[in-house]
Amino acid sequence: MGMGITLRYFFKPVVTKSYPREVLPITPRYRGHIDLVYDPETGTDRCIVCGSCQKACPSGCIELAGEKLDGAKKKTLTSYKLNFTKCSLCGMCVESCPTDALTFSHDYNLAGFDEAEYHFDLVRRLKERP
Repeated sequence: MGMGITLRYFFKPVVTKSYPREVLPITPRYRGHIDLVYDPETGTDRCIVCGSCQKACPSGCIELAGEKLDGAKKKTLTSYKLNFTKCSLCGMCVESCPTDALTFSHDYNLAGFDEAEYHFDLVRRLKERP
């Protein structure tokens, strides 16, 4: 039995990838940490600073702040902090957002030496994104 299985797979192509030299393609449904969605109409993010993502998060890993600028009708997002060390990637924040301002990123190779490397400023990340 055991040798038969070995011989069957001996003549098939190799399935193992030599990571990190060979990288597997990311599946479209992969859930990385959350990111803000860029709105091309306004040139900024879609967030209306309602706080529903912060309230829906069971891990308590989201902190956001906004301010109402002079003459503006709506608040603008000034700070969106994500503590990825607490995040369980449940997706409650993405589902609860009324303006679809949040999405899952495709960053999967996150490695660091310090906990501070996993505290993300999503407003800054949005501005740095191409």
